[in-house]
Amino acid sequence: MTTSYCVVGGGISGLAAAYRLRATLGDAVDITIFDPSDRLGGLLRTESMGGMNVDVGAEAFIARRPEVPALLAELGLADRQRSTTGVRPLLYSRRLLHRLPPDTLSGIPSSPQSMAGLVDNETLARIAGEPSRPLTFEPGSDPTLGALVADRFGPQVVACSVDPLIGGVYAGSAASIGLRSAVPALANLLDEGASSLTEAVRRALPATTGLPVFGAIAGGYQVLVNALVHSARPRWVQSAVTQIDPAGDGWLLRDASGSHHRADRLIVAVPAPVLARLATGFAPRAAAAASRIGNASSVVVAMAVPAGAAFPNNSGVLVATGERLHSKAVTLTSRKWGDRGHGGRVEVLRLSFGRFGDPRTSASDAELVAWSVQDLEAVFGVTVDPIDVRVQRWPAAMPQYRPGHAALVTGLRAALPPTVAVAGNYLDGIGVPACIAAADRAVAAVISATPAP
Repeated sequence: MTTSYCVVGGGISGLAAAYRLRATLGDAVDITIFDPSDRLGGLLRTESMGGMNVDVGAEAFIARRPEVPALLAELGLADRQRSTTGVRPLLYSRRLLHRLPPDTLSGIPSSPQSMAGLVDNETLARIAGEPSRPLTFEPGSDPTLGALVADRFGPQVVACSVDPLIGGVYAGSAASIGLRSAVPALANLLDEGASSLTEAVRRALPATTGLPVFGAIAGGYQVLVNALVHSARPRWVQSAVTQIDPAGDGWLLRDASGSHHRADRLIVAVPAPVLARLATGFAPRAAAAASRIGNASSVVVAMAVPAGAAFPNNSGVLVATGERLHSKAVTLTSRKWGDRGHGGRVEVLRLSFGRFGDPRTSASDAELVAWSVQDLEAVFGVTVDPIDVRVQRWPAAMPQYRPGHAALVTGLRAALPPTVAVAGNYLDGIGVPACIAAADRAVAAVISATPAP
């Protein structure tokens, strides 16, 4: 009898799981994906703007992690991996542009020199004296990153250096993101007894390789989405799953149309709030854990503008906390990746909006576009007249990795029945590489599972 696998959710996590199932088990299994959207891919979305393919969701991946390069190679797409042009990002603080502080770890300085010109002299002196102040750190503890850094280096370091990076990754703030999720290597060194935060940061800094930090895919993430769908060959049920019930050794799924579907093995690759609703009946402890994971909304405003505007030759700008801007980051996409459309006459920018609890993500499209134009003028002194604009909303799409997140996730996974596994950006990391790794882990778990008696 053919084993049936159902994947609930058609984002990168669900697609990677479906692909890994097919690559591992071949044609001997049935694979069904449930997703109500008009397209598969979730937070991976590529639009055509100014004659270029532009990602309006996730844009890049950490190149030193192996998951994306390995998956591209498996799919015959290794030649599609691309690197940045090498231009560097900037930081906007106190209404001025600064270079992104060097020799920092998620914005945490390794010396006063890292923060020179960005914070006041009192803060510089506090950083310099940090190694001589006793450090009390309880091994295994998970304070917020902001509390730790503010205590050791002062609040200016948090606002001007740490928050901009954390806001870009998690759409949150250092005041709410746990140390162990944000900088696990730093937490490990503190567990081992580092004598100061400065020492721990210096030891945790990755070796300088000269290689690009970020990678992307020529043609956009849609290339990866298409290849995963083609290789996985799933049946796509374009409907949301509304209920999951045990049925003998397997599962019975009800979709929004009222239809029922039988599954022997199940991978649930939906956001944590959706998992919390679906798992209430069959895994209440897992549902309770999922319900404790908060989510932030974000918006990307992508613009195609005439080339030649006096933007700096940088990859973009991160915005410090408390600035009189609406956006939290600007990506100079064409300068970051070297793309120009229509014979070099057009370039593309992306502005990102939204931190946890930020009401601006609910603004109208017209307001968001107007704010984008205003922010570009405030930051760069450049007035743009966009040729094309896309406003892409991502409601409740950014999970918040609060203190204790790893233990919460461990408990969530342990509370699932053997033939059910989870994948998603709320588990082990928010980026595409972490989603692929979590999908592979879910597949290995359900393939090797023995149904509960």
